[in-house]
Amino acid sequence: FCIPQRVVLAIMGFLAILNAYTMRVCLSQAITVLVIKKNQTEEGVSHAICEADDLDNGAAGSSGIYPWSEELQGLILSSFYIGYIVTHVPGGLLAEKFGGKWTLGLGILSTAVFTMLTPLAIQKGGSDWLIVTRVLMGLGEGTTFPALSVLLAAWVPANERGKLGALVLGGGQVGTILGNMVSGVLLDAYDWPWVFYFFGGLGVIWFVIFIFLCFSDPSSHPFIKPSEREYLVKEIGTIGRNESLPPTPWKAILTSLPMMALVSAQIGHDWGFYIMVTDLPKYMADVLQFSIKANGLYSSLPYVMMWIVSVGSGFVADWMIRRGIMNTTNTRKVMTGLAAFGPAIFMVGASYADCDRVLVVVLFTICMGLMGAYYAGMKLSPLDMSPNYAGTLMAITNGIGAITGVITPYLVGVMTPNATLLEWRLVFWVAFGVLFVTAIVYCIWASGDVQPFNDPLPRSVDFEAEERKPLPKPKSLEHSS
Repeated sequence: FCIPQRVVLAIMGFLAILNAYTMRVCLSQAITVLVIKKNQTEEGVSHAICEADDLDNGAAGSSGIYPWSEELQGLILSSFYIGYIVTHVPGGLLAEKFGGKWTLGLGILSTAVFTMLTPLAIQKGGSDWLIVTRVLMGLGEGTTFPALSVLLAAWVPANERGKLGALVLGGGQVGTILGNMVSGVLLDAYDWPWVFYFFGGLGVIWFVIFIFLCFSDPSSHPFIKPSEREYLVKEIGTIGRNESLPPTPWKAILTSLPMMALVSAQIGHDWGFYIMVTDLPKYMADVLQFSIKANGLYSSLPYVMMWIVSVGSGFVADWMIRRGIMNTTNTRKVMTGLAAFGPAIFMVGASYADCDRVLVVVLFTICMGLMGAYYAGMKLSPLDMSPNYAGTLMAITNGIGAITGVITPYLVGVMTPNATLLEWRLVFWVAFGVLFVTAIVYCIWASGDVQPFNDPLPRSVDFEAEERKPLPKPKSLEHSS
């Protein structure tokens, strides 16, 4: 191969997260055509709702057949994260023990299968079966980030983590872009089940390619060039999994102050991110009254900017660390602060732009663009803090953060029973507070240094028992006897 194998792994990791996010977010678009729309001229509500746009010949008014309330829609959208949380820690432990290849691959494959079964679940069992299917999808996808953290720790040297880590994690933004944009096009041209068949099918294709191209660590890779193997030995120190690692030091990890700060930042990121990923299409449809195709386009624009910033910030972070402008700790704090304080301000600002669609889209685009700096900030902290237990650290932080994925969609449904602009403004103010508080905690107590719990303690040796062991006979004596 002309391309270094660590880059091949990064590209396939990028595509893994891309597929995971397209399968996760496509329901956010599809649900806008599945449900019966509210009567937007209802007395006392119409003054807070924007006029429908005139794109696509007024397709904004299309309505589905399912009478699901806003609260039930919130529960449906949040049900994915119930399963997603459960498999985080087991996924990290399995990846550390057996390698990340199969932990990641089988997780994406199972998510793809349940994605393709989603239309059947809706048609046969309505909202109940849909919720069960989304939980099962979450169970499969929950292993994604922990397994990728283990793979990156095994393959990517510290001085390349910014750019390759941001490339891999940037798959979330590109997946959200394609999930929203392509869903809008498919929903406009075909029946809604094709959205799930299309993205689920892509997930299966990715799995087949991945199992042939990628391996858990460089030592087990049959195609790696000797020059790359030597480089990785020099930069990482070992290119095989550490099979002698002691049991995970749970107490040391869970009582670590930098770890608590990392969890705090993850909660803030996920609170803001999941509101946007899960509910931005609903805001565009219910409040701004965008048509189906326009909703898919404008819901995806913020993630285009987020992906550009996430990749660019990775290069900037590596450059700052390499040139000695800032150490790893301060670089992660600056990137995380930029990714929290900026989006909080622009998110609230968008709610005060009222029905000015262009200004709202611009503000949301800036908001999510700045959030891309998270991927050169706190998202890389597990790799910085503990290469040996990166999967477990990512599992803990991502798993706890994903609880917000259960809370926020349901909370949004409860807070916006009439889907009015004023109700949504309160949603964004709550997100503002969460982003600010969690980022301040991270900026005070976070660390980019390897933590003490990363290095296993030397095993104690019973020297007296060793002395009592009989010495082996010399081979010459054995032959003479």
